[in-house]
Amino acid sequence: MEMQSTKFQETSNNAKAPTIENSDNFDIEKYIQIQLEQERMRLEKEAGITSNNIQHFARPEENLFTSDQREKTTLLFGGMTWRHEHLIEGVLRGLGYKCEAIPTPDVKAFQLGKEYGNNGQCNPTYFTVGNLIQFLQNLEEKGINREEIIDRYILLTAGACGPCRFGMYEAEYRLALRNSGFDGFRVILFQQSGGLDQSEMEAGLDMNLDFFLSVISAFNMGDMLNELGYQIRPFEVDRGKTDEVMNHTLEFMHDVMRDKRRFEINGIWKRLLSGSNLEGKVNYIGKFLDQLAGKDYIHALNKIRDNFNEIEVDRFRVKPIVKITGEFWAQLTEGDGNFNMFRFLEGENSEVLVEPIGTWIMYLMAQYKQKVQDRKGINKDDVEAQVWRLDKRLANELHYRKKIGTMTIAEKIFKREYTRLQEALGGTLHELVDQYELQRLGHPFYNTRAAGGEGHLEVAKNIYYSNKNMAHMVLSLKPFGCMPSSQSDGAQVAVVEQFKDMIYLPIETSGEGEVNAHSRVQMALGSARVKAKEEFKSALARTGKSLEDMKVYVEDHPELKRPMYKVPKTEGIVGTAANFILHVSDLLDRKFATA
Repeated sequence: MEMQSTKFQETSNNAKAPTIENSDNFDIEKYIQIQLEQERMRLEKEAGITSNNIQHFARPEENLFTSDQREKTTLLFGGMTWRHEHLIEGVLRGLGYKCEAIPTPDVKAFQLGKEYGNNGQCNPTYFTVGNLIQFLQNLEEKGINREEIIDRYILLTAGACGPCRFGMYEAEYRLALRNSGFDGFRVILFQQSGGLDQSEMEAGLDMNLDFFLSVISAFNMGDMLNELGYQIRPFEVDRGKTDEVMNHTLEFMHDVMRDKRRFEINGIWKRLLSGSNLEGKVNYIGKFLDQLAGKDYIHALNKIRDNFNEIEVDRFRVKPIVKITGEFWAQLTEGDGNFNMFRFLEGENSEVLVEPIGTWIMYLMAQYKQKVQDRKGINKDDVEAQVWRLDKRLANELHYRKKIGTMTIAEKIFKREYTRLQEALGGTLHELVDQYELQRLGHPFYNTRAAGGEGHLEVAKNIYYSNKNMAHMVLSLKPFGCMPSSQSDGAQVAVVEQFKDMIYLPIETSGEGEVNAHSRVQMALGSARVKAKEEFKSALARTGKSLEDMKVYVEDHPELKRPMYKVPKTEGIVGTAANFILHVSDLLDRKFATA
């Protein structure tokens, strides 16, 4: 090669070929690449081929959220029930953050999401993305200019990868923000597997043990209060009383979570351990023990239990129990995103059994263990460990056992804490479903290794709640065109064919079609009502007593009209009213036996 000039030669694609004057500064690799590019372009020109420079996508750079911005920056979040969101708001404020829950999305938000987003997205995408745009536009209408909004607000939201469009949420948020004039607004993802992206977060949001324990507690108590409301409201004597107590309860619990004192070593222990390696470990253990044995939340839930127990209920009302399953967002939201389905069901004389976030948390832990088990023996370290390297094979086995053991302990701790809080609230709520039983039930119809969305849960929960006599009907809510849910619906055909007595109805949600969806639900509810009434009639005949005699007994024993009175469940009986009359009959039998 001839390299005599000290100047750079311009190429037609603006590349500059370096030449040698001082060989110490000459980059031979760069020179070769430029020469190859020049030759490629010459050959293309001779062949009459024109090529454009390919501009690869790069994730846009975003302003960081740092600790010095906390006092003036508001974290926005949403996508759950208002009970969960209000408690999380209390937690974040207690940890020193400014925060605000975005209101439940409505049809207008859905329309904004379609206007500013891509075509072909799923229902939750349009609702959640449009809801953020609507919230920011409302801030503008209140007199806050766009520069201030971009500077003073951040969205904290969930993200994921995988086969469904949930993995596109971040891109959709950014596209809609740009199209609506809020380009540069910060979006911070909380990954379903992997937590928050700390590189984006810097020190703005401190992802410490206090944060995780507090947020998990907010999820758990949000689950319980959510289910408790749906458990009491269908039977309340004074209409609206449950919602009234719930509003006061949430304000009270919000303040409890905001004002909770987080464990920190102090006094003599602080002086003794200060600067040593033990300081952090002791503090860490102390926080865990405080979470597992502390009484702050227990005392608060006891008070809440007593407040709800002032409501009078009539359990003689015969109502079909409808279990809600489906896609995570659609089965959780309480607005236009699922056609206000829960209140519609209550208006149709049904008792709604909602799905807790706790089930999803347990599902993620079980899926992690399954992944670790499936990959045992095929990881790089396992493959490289020769048969004769017993030390390396033992180390790999211990590493595997540590992963499985750690997650098993996490499962047990989470379930134990969930149960402890339930008992403090009265012990009338449903326990978390065993994930390994769900795997056993669902796998013959839907491979439990097929991830995405709710995975095998939709199929397994349908079988579980129907066969365990916990619901008269299962209603699966999912977005229109949701791929994982569509796969589940395909498998449900075989499930319904095998279990002839189950009533299962899938409903696809969108921004429109509410009348059609409600009509389909009404038709399925007709069969569920018949089922509930026949069950009640059969249970009454089984007692050999009159309904009037039972009502007189309940009037004489007002504790039976309290919502926190735990009515035992009779095997094979689903409905609340049927279980109640069987229990009252037993009480009458005992009364006569001791008379």
